[in-house]
Amino acid sequence: MSQSASVWLVLLVALLAANLPFLNERLLGVVPLGARPKKSLGLRLLELVILYFLAGGIGLLFERRAGQIAPQGWEFYAVTGALFLVLAFPGFTWRYLLKHRN
Repeated sequence: MSQSASVWLVLLVALLAANLPFLNERLLGVVPLGARPKKSLGLRLLELVILYFLAGGIGLLFERRAGQIAPQGWEFYAVTGALFLVLAFPGFTWRYLLKHRN
């Protein structure tokens, strides 16, 4: 896989992972919650953090396959965290800002 294709794949995975907590009522998109099917905002944000690190791990695997891993400081995590929150905005808007008919 080329370097460009792996970058686009990581961005696509990050986009899907950032919106997953807002688009369904299952824990991490897999585990049903049982009797109380509504997830709270806190649980969705916790999922968002977990999926941020999961998407970052996938990016790290692609970087390891391409060659030497570049060292990252706190600035890298601040920028990628902000990017992940921006990627989550469509799902957040759909869940909390749009009016849904019941």
